[in-house]
Amino acid sequence: MTQTATPQQPGFSSLFTPKLVTVLRDGYGLAQLRADAIAGLTVAIVALPLSMAIAIASGATPAQGLYTAIIGGFLVSALGGSRYQIGGPAGAFIVLVAGIVTKYGMDGLIIATFLSGLMLAAMGLLRLGTFVKFIPFPVTVGFTAGIAVIIFASQIKEIFGLDLAHEPGELVAKLAALWQARGTLTPAALAIALGTAALILGLKHLRPHWPGMLIAVAAAALIVGLTGLPVATIGSKFGGIPSSLPAPHLPPFSLEKVVALLPSALSLTLLGAIESLLSAVVADGMTGRRHRSNCELLAQGIANMGSALFGGICVTGTIARTATNVRSGAHGPVAGMLHAAFLLVFMLVAAPLASYIPLAALAGVLAVVAWNMVEKPAIAVLLRSGWGEATVLTVTFGLTVFRDLTEAIVTGLALGSLLFIQRMSKATEVRTQHAFVSDDIPDHLRSRDVQQPQDAVVYRISGALFFGAAASIGSVLDNIQDGAKMLVVDFSAVPFLDSSGANMIEGLAQKTHRKGMTLWLTGASRDIRRVLLTHGLRKPLVHYADSIASALSHCGDDRRPLS
Repeated sequence: MTQTATPQQPGFSSLFTPKLVTVLRDGYGLAQLRADAIAGLTVAIVALPLSMAIAIASGATPAQGLYTAIIGGFLVSALGGSRYQIGGPAGAFIVLVAGIVTKYGMDGLIIATFLSGLMLAAMGLLRLGTFVKFIPFPVTVGFTAGIAVIIFASQIKEIFGLDLAHEPGELVAKLAALWQARGTLTPAALAIALGTAALILGLKHLRPHWPGMLIAVAAAALIVGLTGLPVATIGSKFGGIPSSLPAPHLPPFSLEKVVALLPSALSLTLLGAIESLLSAVVADGMTGRRHRSNCELLAQGIANMGSALFGGICVTGTIARTATNVRSGAHGPVAGMLHAAFLLVFMLVAAPLASYIPLAALAGVLAVVAWNMVEKPAIAVLLRSGWGEATVLTVTFGLTVFRDLTEAIVTGLALGSLLFIQRMSKATEVRTQHAFVSDDIPDHLRSRDVQQPQDAVVYRISGALFFGAAASIGSVLDNIQDGAKMLVVDFSAVPFLDSSGANMIEGLAQKTHRKGMTLWLTGASRDIRRVLLTHGLRKPLVHYADSIASALSHCGDDRRPLS
């Protein structure tokens, strides 16, 4: 007897073994270390100005951005499920982080970050990483573009050097306040911001392998330091950055504060999971590798808890830095760990020099980041793809900009799901089968001239029979011609059946049974037949056969056929 092997579910070790262990197990030598060191240094040079800029835009200090990149970046690479993932502060979080700081203060943000870490780790251990990747593409494009708009709007004050005592968080109110403060424009700040952005874009075009962001920020700091231009700097606003890491600790908290911060922590968790796994998918596409999504979520959770302990902000996988890591020739996770080590060295050695960096230059950096975040070709394709994708994209974008990021993602996901259900329901159809298809006739019947009896009705269902299609399919099957003694419903082209579809068939069976008709269900796979039997579809309500021809061969039998 031939036995069919049952697929084994992946074990804990295969799901949660960090890629660092896999890389070291495969063999790691000086050549690999050299490649990772070069890639790590390259990414660190990119991450240095970006981490400070994102932290400042989020309402944190530049030092907190560096703590996040150092602690969080090291843990993401050491424990994660991707070979090339680079963790750190991300532009996508600016909106959420700034809102939490405004409402709950910096202590509230750190506690929310720690709670988010616990949630991410739980998601990984519960193996929910696969489901996060089901977010529809128009949703990710829409909220990413919306975040880019908000990031740019948040930098207008620094770009123009405006003197504004209170800057509203809501976009329309923010733009109105900025317009009211237009008389305080600082020409020097505007020149620094535009010059920084122009230099970054120019170097990207002329010298794409050069660290354009670091060069532009360093040049701006040098100009301000030599000329004494009247612009705000990291030193004038924050007093510089410390030259060491703080001792790990958490701010005081209470149960009431934790409960109040849970919605904010959930928002950070949702966005962090999406952003991290998208970044890992991008790395997979560039390298042909496959990441371990649940292991990655567990690492992201630990990294967020570690960042919070050192006073950092939320950590996630960063697409731009991860792509830079891949393009720089990284071999594995050691590159990300070295990137964190290089950032620590930069902070220890060059902390005093950071005081001269103008905030307008960092605003110019974020303006470029915001421009790059907008996936312009993808938006054009989605707008041309049809009303469904365009609606999901537009609604997600609008809610992100004018309402709330979490609300935008949930609404976009709901609209995308409804669109999918509507299209799947249209793909399912039922047709009357008037004659045999040759493949339906078993060999032992081919010698006989079997024809479809006059008092038999045959229907063939094609497509998934689920809740979205059950009503329309049921209405067709209910229209059974008078005088029919036998109804055959063929399931050979049905790949999936849910409880709604089975309940509809059960109702059909009850109707045919009351009319004295015999109902045959043919071609059902083992899984579909199991669902049907669970819903009570067995003798005397229904009979089963492998094919339409086999069922019709029983037409006219006075006895109840066995199935």
